[in-house]
Amino acid sequence: WLLHHTPPPRPGGPVKIGINGFGRIGRLVCRAALRNPDVQILALNDPFIDTKYMVYMFKHDSVHGDFRGRISADGEDAIV
Repeated sequence: WLLHHTPPPRPGGPVKIGINGFGRIGRLVCRAALRNPDVQILALNDPFIDTKYMVYMFKHDSVHGDFRGRISADGEDAIV
């Protein structure tokens, strides 16, 4: 049996994370974190991928489908 419930908010606020690498697993972790109100992404980096390409890959993931939220590139920053 699977029980679905909304857990109470975390005492002390959300868990703050950074994602190092934006390949298949980094994109999946980012999507999961964005759906969880108890997680806040503070930093995301991948030194081998251009920011515009990171945004494109996240928006149009061929495995997990199109991202339904907003994401854009602003210079070297990706804004979600």
